[in-house]
Amino acid sequence: MSTRRLLAVVVLVPLLAALALWAFAWPAARTAPRDLPLGLAGPAAATTQMEKQLRQHAGAFEIHRYADEKAARAAIEDRTVYGAVVVTTQGPELLTASAASPVVAQLLQQAVTRQAAVSGAEVSGAEVRTVDVVPAPASDPRGAALSSSVLPLALSGIVAGAVVTLLGLRGARAVTALIVAAALVGLIAAVLAHSWLGVLTGNWWAEAGTLALATLAVSAAVAGLAALAGQAGIGAVAFLVMFLGNPFSGAASAPQLLPEPVGAIGQWLPPGASATLLRSVSFFDGAAATGPALTLTWWAALGLGAVALGNALKSRPKDAAPAAERALTPIG
Repeated sequence: MSTRRLLAVVVLVPLLAALALWAFAWPAARTAPRDLPLGLAGPAAATTQMEKQLRQHAGAFEIHRYADEKAARAAIEDRTVYGAVVVTTQGPELLTASAASPVVAQLLQQAVTRQAAVSGAEVSGAEVRTVDVVPAPASDPRGAALSSSVLPLALSGIVAGAVVTLLGLRGARAVTALIVAAALVGLIAAVLAHSWLGVLTGNWWAEAGTLALATLAVSAAVAGLAALAGQAGIGAVAFLVMFLGNPFSGAASAPQLLPEPVGAIGQWLPPGASATLLRSVSFFDGAAATGPALTLTWWAALGLGAVALGNALKSRPKDAAPAAERALTPIG
């Protein structure tokens, strides 16, 4: 038995290390725009050349046409596109939203400046005029604090679910403990990120609710799977969230910059959905928040449902045994 355990450790530890390296390093090493939503505004005759040049980067941009700068700005504020190129008589103007992703904003600035230089739109080395429509907060211009919040929220959820399981809480008590713990995490996180650090600038209660829902999605999944499959469920959800959800979230860049289908998968997992939802409620007045909110809600609902189901399955044999004994008891 000791030899088997030794072999298990020798094999599993390097395997987990290799898997972690793949999950974290591979997406980071392959960061590049893939169907990145980009707006293009201006008269058709003036934008044709710019569109043709942008489409030379096969699969890099998903071009959305807009009539003028006002429509392009509205699309950025609605999170339909990450930025827009407005072609004017003075040359191209780039609209960005560093609040959506500072990395994407910088990437677009480099790409559009390069294309403008190729087309001869720049004069004497002058740069393309760039306007940050939805800027990142001054206290977190690179979005580092927001992207760093993904891991603590995931860890809080894993710990909360594991504690509820290991303490033997079941049924309504487990559900209540998970909800209260998530609510407290949301309130404390909002106090730190919004009130103290100032890295979140939206509605305070919406941000607190988002942070709480992100925690509950993970904690409920941990406790729910553990209620059905035993303590092994804790490790399974922790592995899914930490080794896939965190590196696939795109929180530090954008889902469209990750290799396919990593970006799409990440948005179906709690870390990616929570990062997207937090950006929407904090910087874009809730625009495009429905999708990630539903994703987190489904995770939380299914997890809490599994907690209740696990309790029902474990308590049923105990209730059924006395009934069977009474049925077999002879009369008289």
